[in-house]
Amino acid sequence: MPDLLDPTTLGDLLRVASAPDFARWQEQIRHTGGCADPIHLRGWTVTRDRATGEILHRYSTDTEPGGRLRIACGNRRASRCPACAWLYAGDTFHLIRAGLVGDEHKHIATTVREHPRVFLTLTAPSFGPVHNRPAGGRCRCGIRHRDDDPTLGTPLNPAEYDYAAAVMFNNHAGELWARFTRRLRREIALRAGLTQREFRWFLRLSFGKVAEFQKRGAVHFHAVIRLDGPGGADEAPPAWATLDLLTDAIRAAVAHPYTTVKVPPHHDAGYVYGWSLRWGTQLDIRPIRAFGDGQEISEEAVASYVAKYATKAAEVTGTLDRRLGELAELDQHHVPEHARRLIRACWDLDELYPERRLWAWAHMLGFRGHFSTKSRQYSTTLGALRQARADYRAVQQRQALGLPETEPDTVLVLADWQYAGHGHTPGESALAATIAEDIRINREAAREARQDQQAEKGEQP
Repeated sequence: MPDLLDPTTLGDLLRVASAPDFARWQEQIRHTGGCADPIHLRGWTVTRDRATGEILHRYSTDTEPGGRLRIACGNRRASRCPACAWLYAGDTFHLIRAGLVGDEHKHIATTVREHPRVFLTLTAPSFGPVHNRPAGGRCRCGIRHRDDDPTLGTPLNPAEYDYAAAVMFNNHAGELWARFTRRLRREIALRAGLTQREFRWFLRLSFGKVAEFQKRGAVHFHAVIRLDGPGGADEAPPAWATLDLLTDAIRAAVAHPYTTVKVPPHHDAGYVYGWSLRWGTQLDIRPIRAFGDGQEISEEAVASYVAKYATKAAEVTGTLDRRLGELAELDQHHVPEHARRLIRACWDLDELYPERRLWAWAHMLGFRGHFSTKSRQYSTTLGALRQARADYRAVQQRQALGLPETEPDTVLVLADWQYAGHGHTPGESALAATIAEDIRINREAAREARQDQQAEKGEQP
């Protein structure tokens, strides 16, 4: 909670805290994890025994604070809801980690650690020189920029920066990734002397990736790429499918002409638009080892890195985290000049390329793909992780209510729910932020305690 609250917020906070149902309100918010923008529901639910018709449990929001039940919004964006984003990042961490170390609870064999795996970073090409912090220390402008310098990522010469190409690259990044993975399978097959049909009999390419926006507003991808046997993670790949073969095939796939998206030309006001979009020349391929010697990136570091960026979007450039209605909103929200020009490029190109829906995704600087994706056999799914959490909470609730353990098919659940709003009042928002911070600290302390116990036993995390 902020050290100093404005009088309106403080007054509302005191009102909430002094209400007779404050304890129940706190309990609801704790159940949401301290959600910053909870969904409000009104309604009821009744659980009956199918055979006897006996009512096992009855619930109604009539007795809840304000006659409402508050549930978590589930937004993955940290800029919208830090609490829900923290949970989403945790799920992403476990999803990526399970595909690296295995997990018997998620039905992934631990032998997956022996498969060839790399952590790949595919970057965007240059659209013009920008302010940066090179290894030498000084930017081209002659200044040693601080880490928090707002000019980092902005063009040295905005008049010559190719804003149109930048947003078109973002817009086609998903297609570039799809072309890359298709070509990568072909390159591996070529090195093994296999046809595309034969490739599927011997090998499966699995991956998990996340998109990250650079400060210049260009998206790039971080990906775990793994070679499996034809059945997926539980099968070892052939002996010839080595780490060196995978690395060489990745380099060839990125450089191949097929891994290019051609945007048809359009003429507008005497200017000819049209691009051949491809990945940038900066390519980082790092082996992932189960027990590295310090040169390879560790499994935990990879999972943490991917999870970190799963909750972020284009806000790093100063743009908005929601869709825009009109260009005038850029002035209302004081959007920085560089982000403003990228958004304006989306506006200008939307009429020429309507099928690309550039204006609809202008707040994402043209990018319209998913921020985190994986192949079918990489590991578990976010849906499975959420269902496991929901099942666990259902058991907790049943035990707390003292209900008997029953098979799902033996009970009938009747319910009627209606949307009743969302969010907090100013005072509630301050209190919810405090609850979210307490939950985060407690979870971090529990995690560190488990790690210490594992270290004492000599176990791997």
